[in-house]
Amino acid sequence: MTTRMLLVRHGQTAYNAEVRFMGQLDIPLDEIGRLQALAVAKRLQNERPAAIYCSGLSRAFDTATAIRSAIASHPELRIDGRLTEGDFGAWQGKTYDSLKAHDAVRLEAWEADRLHVAPPEGESLPQIAERVQAAYADICAENTDKTVIIVAHGGSLQVLITLALGLPLEAYWKMWVSNASVSELRVDEWGAILHLLNDVGHLTPGM
Repeated sequence: MTTRMLLVRHGQTAYNAEVRFMGQLDIPLDEIGRLQALAVAKRLQNERPAAIYCSGLSRAFDTATAIRSAIASHPELRIDGRLTEGDFGAWQGKTYDSLKAHDAVRLEAWEADRLHVAPPEGESLPQIAERVQAAYADICAENTDKTVIIVAHGGSLQVLITLALGLPLEAYWKMWVSNASVSELRVDEWGAILHLLNDVGHLTPGM
């Protein structure tokens, strides 16, 4: 009674390269990101997932589409908005340095209590966790004894892993998944086991 989840973060975008708060802005893959998507697709080409789940943002959807194209069975691609990245509100598109220079008071408040304080006009971590938890539960329930691929974002995947392992939500900040990385959870009636975290062995230098 095991659900095997292969978790993939989308490929790189220009905002990733520029270290900007991207949040729910629909920023597409850049040239490196498209190469990363092809590389992770090649890595997963021999998998036979029951379905591929992804957020509706183009960077995740395009990465998921590349993976689907590489798999002979062409599994169903299911968009689930609950897997979308956290909403950084007024900070989306900004760099940390610019916020430190122009929005220091609110940035300091967020950094002092990132578990409860949300970015201005954005989502708090518990709000993100609530929707990700619901998506995780539904995917598990729908895919007993199956493999699925989930293509999403750094934030939503780190939250998913934290919740699946039963860790305190603040442990989210101790997780990291890189662009086009693969992580693996196996979930049964006793809980989840993390088999793989942030594997980027399929990416070549420069990716």
